[in-house]
This record gives sequence, C-alpha cells and structure tokens, in this order.
Amino acid sequence: MLEQGVDDSVRGCFYHALDVFRARGAELIDIELPHAKYAIATYYIVATAEASSNLARFDGVRYGYRAAGARDLKEMYEKTRREGFGPEVKRRIMLGTYVLSAGYYDAYYLKAQRVRTLVRRDYEQAFQKVDAVVMPTSPTPAFKIGERVEDPLQLYLTDVFTVSANLAGLPALSVPCGLTPSRLPIGLQMTGRPFDEPTLLRIGDAYERDTKWWAEMPRMVDDL
Repeated sequence: MLEQGVDDSVRGCFYHALDVFRARGAELIDIELPHAKYAIATYYIVATAEASSNLARFDGVRYGYRAAGARDLKEMYEKTRREGFGPEVKRRIMLGTYVLSAGYYDAYYLKAQRVRTLVRRDYEQAFQKVDAVVMPTSPTPAFKIGERVEDPLQLYLTDVFTVSANLAGLPALSVPCGLTPSRLPIGLQMTGRPFDEPTLLRIGDAYERDTKWWAEMPRMVDDL
C-alpha cells in the first residue's frame, strides 16, 4: 500500500512509528482493505452530492449571506451564491448537482453508496483481527497554503488515507509522527471501531508518551 505515491519521508516516519508500537508490545498484523482504492472516487461523489444538497438552502432568503443591489429575486439568488461561495465550494456544488441529476444518479451516486458499503465491510472484517488500523495521515508532507488549488485532482489525492474513515463512519485520530529534513510535519492516522474512541485515544496517548514529535516546532508558513 505504501510503495506507490507515498513520499519517502512519510514512508520512513510511518515505519518508525510502527517500531514504536512494536516496542510497546503491540502485535502488528497486516490486513487487507480491498476496496480502499475506490475510496477517493467514492468520497468525492458522495461528499459533493451532499454539498450540493445541503448548500442549496443558502440562497440569501432562508440562510446565510445575502448580496446587495439585486434588481429582482433571480438576480439576488445569482449574486448571493456567486459572492457567498468560494471557488472550491462552487466546484463541489456543481459536481454534486451533476451526480444527482436525472440520468446520472444511478450511474454515480447510487453506485458510490454501494461502494461505500463495501468499504465499511472491509473495516468490519479488519476489526475482527485488530483494535485499530494505522496508516499515514497523508501521502505527502505538508505543502504551502494554496499550492495545489490550480490542480484539484492532486489536492483531492492527498485525502487518500483519510476519506475511508469518513465513508465508513469510523472515528479516526491523527498525531504528529515526524518531520521532513526541511522540518515539514508528517502525521500518523489511527482508525478505530465504531464508537470506540476510548481505545483510539489510549493508543494515541501511548504513542505520544514514547515520542516527542508533538513538542517539535515545524517549519513556519512564513518560511516556505
């Protein structure tokens, strides 16, 4: 899983974190999440559909911001949503409206919900063997604010390890686990059983007691 698309520094910090758990007496078990490779595509169908549906109410009448100077109701709607939402929110609303539209609902949204169920079942099977699933938080170290906004696909791919927990409705925790040579932060993600936050917090606490990455000062944004 960590051989493709994962930065070398992230991979190294992840395996070092596993050594910390091993030294603590944890039993490390390899598991399979066969449908995890579909998680990004599934998530950005489900999430954009929900964004489109939920944000439809922010029309300047019932909720949220209202643009000034409109000559009629239609113009007020248009100006409100144009001024009130940023570029990424607009992108997600348009994508979500598309996947929910007639003729595409079954092909995209309904299929994504079915894959979501398969992702959830993968975790259910994994938790028959383990107490938590551990992986990097992101395949790359931190990057500059706004660095990837011109390439949304690359930006979305940074969520490859985190979206499965959202799809499966599981608690997840991210803790610092290292720094790159240029002192950019790297995270370690732990995902637990449904409603088992106490176990997840105990694991995170044990890791942070044996490491001091949480006390390290990463490179500041102004230095980038």
